Amino acid sequence: MGKVAVISVVIAAFSVLLGERVLNLSKRLLVFREVANKHLPNWVALKNIEQGSEDITILSNGLAFISAGLKYPGFPTSDEPGKIYTLDLKGPHLKPVELRMPRNFELESFNPHGISVYTDPSDDTVYLFVVNHPQLESQIEIFKYVEDGASLVHLKTIKHELLHSVNDIVAVGLESFYATNDHYFSNNLLKFLEIFVLMPWTNVVYYSPDEVKVVSEGYHFANGINMSPDQRHIYVANIFNHTVNVLEKNEDNTLTPVKSVPVGSLCDNIEVDPETGDLWMGCHINAKKLLLFDPKDPPGSEVIRIQNILSDQPVVTQVYADDGHVIMGSSVASVYGGKLLIGTVTHKALCCDLK
Repeated sequence: MGKVAVISVVIAAFSVLLGERVLNLSKRLLVFREVANKHLPNWVALKNIEQGSEDITILSNGLAFISAGLKYPGFPTSDEPGKIYTLDLKGPHLKPVELRMPRNFELESFNPHGISVYTDPSDDTVYLFVVNHPQLESQIEIFKYVEDGASLVHLKTIKHELLHSVNDIVAVGLESFYATNDHYFSNNLLKFLEIFVLMPWTNVVYYSPDEVKVVSEGYHFANGINMSPDQRHIYVANIFNHTVNVLEKNEDNTLTPVKSVPVGSLCDNIEVDPETGDLWMGCHINAKKLLLFDPKDPPGSEVIRIQNILSDQPVVTQVYADDGHVIMGSSVASVYGGKLLIGTVTHKALCCDLK
């Protein structure tokens, strides 16, 4: 075979491989997916939240914590530092309250991502765990919530080599938690290439003052994480696999895979209804639109609920959908008292009636 023929064969083979990779990427990112609008009654945009509400979690008393102002490469951002809000869902007015940050905390570089709350059973003190990305790095901030004065007291910053690209977190103790890494690499260029090749290299890490270890791996972009009400199972959003993974929590804090539940969407954060055990997820309909973030062809929003996830026949239901003209890029959904809160990566936040 001549040199020209060999080169032609190599180019043809490379083209086939590249085409296969692009096709696989398109399927993983759901680039051709469109859904019809499915709105809920009496929706209202929360005041003062215009630059994102990436994660929302609600206490049993109806007090919601909202992570706002995430700066993420490729997404619209503002020059203001990130903020934490509370919202009293039992109150007469749906008005978020910005929490005062402590003076000993580096506020200018505050870039909050996933959040989790832990209530100390001994005295009901509420601790807020926040994934923070100053200068696009990853670290965990632990705050104590002070209701009188609507403020946070900064207690600790946690950094570790295994916590190198943290997306979300679920607190399981005063200084212990599970966290997802959504990338294998730390370099931004390699992170981009990692999305293109879509290898299942991301993981879940357990952290405590006594030990830090990888407890689950093999995810296509591990994203949201949460825990069942009985604290026996951990749920992880395997976003580019379009599934939610269920894992059993062991006494040594390792995790044993139980099942993978298909959801047919790009699920971001996971919230769990403490009364029913249902999972509520803010999802991205189409990753291409999310990454391009064109207001003329905006990324849509979707809320998915999973009932009876531990049974042989979990029920997956689309509760809400919008083409992006009401709310763009939903990342979280949380429920309380017949109301649904929907948060976004870098857009607004909505409150809707479920009935």
